[in-house]
Amino acid sequence: MDFLNSIPWFLMATSLAKTIFLVFLVVLPMVSYTVYAERRVSALIQDRLGPNRTGFPLTLLGFKKDFSPFLGGLGQPVADAVKFLLKEDLTPGHVNKPYFWLAPCLAMMPALVTLSAIPFGSEFMGVKMVIADINVGLLFMFAISSVGVYGIVLAGWASNSKYPFLGGIRSSSQMISYELCMGLSAVPVLLIAGSTGLSKIVDFQVREGWLLAPFTDGNLSLRELLLWVPVGVAFITFTISMFAETNRLPFDLPESETELVAGYHTEYSSMKFALFFLGEYTAMIAGSALIVVLFLGGWHVPFMPDGRAGWVWGLLNIGTFFAKVAGLLFFFIWVRWTLPRFRYDQLMKLGWLYLFEIALVNIFLTAGILALCK
Repeated sequence: MDFLNSIPWFLMATSLAKTIFLVFLVVLPMVSYTVYAERRVSALIQDRLGPNRTGFPLTLLGFKKDFSPFLGGLGQPVADAVKFLLKEDLTPGHVNKPYFWLAPCLAMMPALVTLSAIPFGSEFMGVKMVIADINVGLLFMFAISSVGVYGIVLAGWASNSKYPFLGGIRSSSQMISYELCMGLSAVPVLLIAGSTGLSKIVDFQVREGWLLAPFTDGNLSLRELLLWVPVGVAFITFTISMFAETNRLPFDLPESETELVAGYHTEYSSMKFALFFLGEYTAMIAGSALIVVLFLGGWHVPFMPDGRAGWVWGLLNIGTFFAKVAGLLFFFIWVRWTLPRFRYDQLMKLGWLYLFEIALVNIFLTAGILALCK
């Protein structure tokens, strides 16, 4: 298999297969059913039913009854997709059309590109389960994900309307504030693992135990016990920054409905609006995947072999990874429907006066512990 991996056509074929699997068979369905899960979870929190009727209209094919599995509602994502495809695409006359059309693509594509560096499994039939296994995977993700804000800013500016413009300005300042906190929060992980490659960070956690749960390797040393404090702080600050980066409540100031109608996508409809919608949820999946890789051991299952022991274990590793991502997605949804939205001044104050200083001090704390416990 190592010989095959050195052949260019084999690398191209496996990369294409992994891209198709990750994007079209996992991420896009996951985006659709994350929206469904958000509706069901929000209904549960608010003591109501949520979508429970929409199924698959088999009566159109001659059957006597429609198919509505799991109390109905599982067909809701399909209905939403059909609705977005069939709705009339209106472009207001006052917008800057080329940039108005470009903005949704800029919001969607960076979130998809960042997934290429995520190791979503160990190996499957001798092939590494990562599309682009690069040595600077974390820096690559930070660089590409920061481009996503250009789509939001461009949408706000090109709409030539005050509410979208305010949403775009808010998004740019929010990204600058929390991108810095997120980058500093990841530095302790890089110091401990000794690499910026995401696959190498996962391999380190396989050998030494998950950073957030160091006992998963079967023992717990004094060094790991001391490092658990800065790792926990890094996890909290990184997760809060990820909420802000993905514009999720309580940090959804760029599109706050009570203040800005719908923010930067107020003037959009049909598939252009759907691309913003898909971009937000894809970014949320990519952010959850990055948290899993950095702090929760990636695809690793404690005390079990990886994909090199057989294709069954490879599938188990892939399933484990996406199960962890699904758990974090549920946490994102739960926070959105539990906490109120911050005021804009509170958002800026939290980023610059608290998270930035905490993340910076946490780097020195981690370096000091590593120097004392060589």
